[in-house]
Amino acid sequence: MAGYGYEIDFLPVGSGDKSGDAIVLRYGEPGGYKVMVVDGGTKESGQKIVDHIQEHYGTTHVDYLVNTHPDGDHASGLEVVLEQLTVGEVWVHRPWEYAEEILHWFKDGRITDESLAARLKDLLSHAYRLEELADEKGIPVYEPYAGAIIGDFYVLSPHQDWYLELVPQFNKTPDAHTVSMAEAMKNFGLRTLEKLAAWADEHWHIETLSEDGETSYENESSVVLYGNLGGRGVLLTGDAGIQALGKATDYATELGFNLITSRFIQVPHHGSRNNISPSILDRLVGPKVVEGVAPTKTAFVSASKDSEVHPRKVVTNAFLRRGANVHQTKGQSKRHSHNMPEREGWTASTPIPFHSQVEGD
Repeated sequence: MAGYGYEIDFLPVGSGDKSGDAIVLRYGEPGGYKVMVVDGGTKESGQKIVDHIQEHYGTTHVDYLVNTHPDGDHASGLEVVLEQLTVGEVWVHRPWEYAEEILHWFKDGRITDESLAARLKDLLSHAYRLEELADEKGIPVYEPYAGAIIGDFYVLSPHQDWYLELVPQFNKTPDAHTVSMAEAMKNFGLRTLEKLAAWADEHWHIETLSEDGETSYENESSVVLYGNLGGRGVLLTGDAGIQALGKATDYATELGFNLITSRFIQVPHHGSRNNISPSILDRLVGPKVVEGVAPTKTAFVSASKDSEVHPRKVVTNAFLRRGANVHQTKGQSKRHSHNMPEREGWTASTPIPFHSQVEGD
């Protein structure tokens, strides 16, 4: 099959309500394909990535390895990839390199820039380990800030200045501010609260998704990527929240990209209702379509097999209203492809249907 093509694979990650991301892409023309890994999930899913690349892509080389943010369910599997495959470039944020610049945010006057850098390396150990492994193997390391280009992808968020404002607010960093009760509930009890949510009725023309969702600062620091692969837009969002997605959309407009023409979109943060809003989706996915019109876009969401909270039905409904079928991993690998060879034994995925009852506030 000649010509430019691409395939995007979402591999299963996590158990119970703990989900993660492990995404592998191959794109280009036969004889010159590029391979990119965006997040690696856990160590177990990291091994699945290695096996998948060798079996289905027929190579032991990864051109670009990207960590969207330092959570263990996104970063630790990338260690396995670095240990077992050859890698051309590693892209990971290294906040410990900016300890002197962000030191003034921290309340403890005894902290020095050297001690802060050491603490950040320790507390964000999975991300730091990627840098260590890359250095050991002589692989160049770059930081994925807005404006960077990774293969055929542009980084839309975060801008470096904003990222450095976010780092002191990370849950794992030393105490930089007083955490409100609302933030504490959001960061540590969110899943429990979601399980207890009441049900609400929804129809095609009645949307109950809130405009005021909030997620963690770590999630807001997620790398947002946009690629034009053979004339078809691909948007990868990591665990980005409303702030990051808004900034990414603003920057895409500056670059002349129209994100709503994307044919493939990653549902942020495993389908949490706290990461998106109707107005953000209007800018990312597009306006609502007429009921009954066939979807023209594909969205994938990473959610563990037994998760009771991901993806949220109010979220999948919102994507479907805007012309995007949503497919969930739930313990299975999912593949989206264009102009690539068929895989023996792989069958079409069934999208999530529209739900007349969704999780209430």
